[in-house]
Amino acid sequence: MRVFVTGASGFIGSAIVQELIAAGHQVLGLARSDASAKSIAAAGAEVHRGDLEDLESLHSGAANSDGVIHTAFNHDFSKFAAICEADRRAIEALGSALVGSDRPLIVTSGTGMARRATGSLATEDDLPASGPNAIPRVASEEAAASLAARGVRVSVVRLPQVHDTVKQGLITYLIGLAREKGVSAFVGDGQNRWAAVHLLDTAPLYRLALEKRIADARYHAVGEEGVPCRDIAEVIGRGLKVPVVSKSPEEAAAHFGWLGHFAGLDMPASSAQTQERLGWHPTGPGLIADLERMRYLQS
Repeated sequence: MRVFVTGASGFIGSAIVQELIAAGHQVLGLARSDASAKSIAAAGAEVHRGDLEDLESLHSGAANSDGVIHTAFNHDFSKFAAICEADRRAIEALGSALVGSDRPLIVTSGTGMARRATGSLATEDDLPASGPNAIPRVASEEAAASLAARGVRVSVVRLPQVHDTVKQGLITYLIGLAREKGVSAFVGDGQNRWAAVHLLDTAPLYRLALEKRIADARYHAVGEEGVPCRDIAEVIGRGLKVPVVSKSPEEAAAHFGWLGHFAGLDMPASSAQTQERLGWHPTGPGLIADLERMRYLQS
């Protein structure tokens, strides 16, 4: 297949590009800068210039491909709602090029989007939470559902904290905050859990989801169902050689800033259905193991 990949030079997208090429696919990678274009070309993919705000570039890239994997996302969380709405528009532009065909579109979301009972694991059957208190990222899944209603063969990959020894999703920001403030913090008793997966386990899942072409499917890229946030804070504290402290829910906003919305959330998730449906089996290493191997004082 000729696959259009947004975010092709990014943390997750670059691993997907390598996975697709190794499996014999051709890749057309979206590049918003000369540096991105150079990286994509060096990986063996064709370059398609554009960005998430250039909806015509997204439409034309999708129109000239046999399938699309959308991983690009603006990570300026200081304006989270606005960038989530921009992602909605990007998904709509990609999908509009696929209406009336059986070409697959894989959209990226997060396991935290799933509406579930308190304390339970989020599963692939759980619909995204909606309403005024929903996390704004629900916009991505709403866009996917709208496209599915128009006959687009769209599926959603929900990501937890994707990690290696360099980046770890939201935890990367926790590390920066601990370095800045001189303490590594968690909320309350720190027993709220975050699901996780190693970077190199995500790429095969995206490829399998693309190749299966199942319409209106949801997949969970989960390697570990839930790592307690206190454990995360403690390993960061050891790495940076700073104290580990608890913050009350009332203190969270002042200490964590925009991250305070997420810091106290319990977001465990299962990938049992995904593993069965796709034959995908994550092998790790785990989140704590990667955090222990980081070079904190050289960052």
